[in-house]
Amino acid sequence: MNKFINIGFGNLINVDKIVTVTSPEAAPIKRMVQAAKDNGNAVDATCGRRTKSVIVTDSGHVVLAAITSETIINRVNNEKNNEQKD
Repeated sequence: MNKFINIGFGNLINVDKIVTVTSPEAAPIKRMVQAAKDNGNAVDATCGRRTKSVIVTDSGHVVLAAITSETIINRVNNEKNNEQKD
């Protein structure tokens, strides 16, 4: 069964598809985001807000989120902990 977490403003992402969550500030990440936009593999889930984290999925898509990487990782960890309890 797919597990989803909220990445802000009602946008959800499948926890099992996340490869990494990172800050958008580093130059290599900025290049990766630009390349994804050029290739049509970028998903902007910021709703017009400033990008605070970049999520890379196993399919190569890049998701831009307006919540911090720490918040996303905490939500992923909480979801995995809840899954282990069940």
